[in-house]
Amino acid sequence: MFNKEVKSVLDLIQAFPTEQSCIEHLELIRWNGNVVSPFDATSKVYKTKNGYQCKNTGKNFNVKTNTIFDNTKLPLIKWFLAIWIATSHKKGISSLQLGRDIDITQKSAWFMLQRIRQCFGIENDNQLDNEVEVDETFVGGKETNKHANKKSVNPHAGDKAIVVGMVERGGKVNAKQVDDRTVKTLTNEILAAVNSGATIYSDEWLGYNKLRRIYDHSVVKHNAHQYVNGRIHTNTIEGFWSLLKRGIFGIYHFTSKKHLQLYVDEFVFRYNSRNITSNQRFDLMLGNIENRLTYKMLIG
Repeated sequence: MFNKEVKSVLDLIQAFPTEQSCIEHLELIRWNGNVVSPFDATSKVYKTKNGYQCKNTGKNFNVKTNTIFDNTKLPLIKWFLAIWIATSHKKGISSLQLGRDIDITQKSAWFMLQRIRQCFGIENDNQLDNEVEVDETFVGGKETNKHANKKSVNPHAGDKAIVVGMVERGGKVNAKQVDDRTVKTLTNEILAAVNSGATIYSDEWLGYNKLRRIYDHSVVKHNAHQYVNGRIHTNTIEGFWSLLKRGIFGIYHFTSKKHLQLYVDEFVFRYNSRNITSNQRFDLMLGNIENRLTYKMLIG
């Protein structure tokens, strides 16, 4: 259990020296003394030698059942170390480095990180209000780095992926990968995440043209070299894009469109938990581990 602020990997190992100590902490976070069957939440639960049994279904389970730790062959302390490193490093960590740090293969480290990122998505579905900045960005290789026969006429096209982001000033950010940046797509994403009474700031992109029918919408004209007009600007969301791209290009170097949303979720989680302690961020992640991603699902 946490008896003090954990500030290093050594502190974490001292806090959880055994498998049983990890299990006890997981049970506290997941159930807090009231064990619930993952097979039937209404069922009475019996404690057994190796865990618990669901009375209604007769099935045995433990605190790892139906979580990212289900059927894992790795000890929980290595999972705890991976989660601690992934949540505490400001720009993330590569699977190669994580594999070296906790002495597992790069393939296992990548799978662990992808399972962890799957749980990071809990922080990417917030309802935003008050003053909200919206913007979209392109993530992918530079056209100038491609072979001539692979270059696109449109520098914003090609194999670049589009991510739309919304951030409440002083609050949280949402960022989602989208297929295009048409009026329909952008409007639907914003409607799903931003309350109707909010004030929205964006640039002059045509995809935001219908927002003024729903929101108090103001525009900053980047094409006219206008970047701030009083409170009208998109500097906050552009700052998030900078964090995202520096992390992806500097740490991971490349990510495919297929897996990009998981990496976006990672940076959203890190941004949204910026004002809490490392212990709280670690426990926040452990409190949302019922989001299992199998290897077959990941590579399928």
